[in-house]
Amino acid sequence: MVQMNGQNEDVAGMRLMDYLIQHNYRKDAIAVECNEQIIVKSRYEEYVLRDGDVVEIVSFVGGG
Repeated sequence: MVQMNGQNEDVAGMRLMDYLIQHNYRKDAIAVECNEQIIVKSRYEEYVLRDGDVVEIVSFVGGG
């Protein structure tokens, strides 16, 4: 299991980019932290989610 934004999900073995696409995240509008380390956008394609990972996906929201 991988903890994604506080929810346990059975996504171990999935590439991070595939997860983001499935959940309609826009790569240019988010930041991803895994196990308290920021994952740079250039690694989203190669990063494979592992059992026990704790992932936080933060979306940028404009306002004024």
